[in-house]
Amino acid sequence: MFDFEKLIVYQKAKGFNKLTYNYLKQTKTLDRTTNDQLRRASLSIMLNIAEGSGRFSKPDRRNFFVIARGSVFECVAIFDFLNDEKLLNEELHQSFYGQAEELSKILFAMIGNLA
Repeated sequence: MFDFEKLIVYQKAKGFNKLTYNYLKQTKTLDRTTNDQLRRASLSIMLNIAEGSGRFSKPDRRNFFVIARGSVFECVAIFDFLNDEKLLNEELHQSFYGQAEELSKILFAMIGNLA
């Protein structure tokens, strides 16, 4: 097992990504660009956590965690747009939002610890 797989933040990012992918599979009303952007942003969270955990220097790790947090923000903005356009029900929007908020807080703490 790789070290990043043991991280709570990675496990939460993986769950968020799975929920996002399931939503995208079930939703046929999104345009290709929005679908692709959300899919890539959600996956980017996991990938940057994994890549950052493998870096040796604190500044390198920090940079990847900053990028992962930026991808969380990107997902939130897309879900906000989808909610406004009535392409996402409020309950699901709140679920995505709550998970994203938790990921953001954990990543913020990790970034702060590497400063």
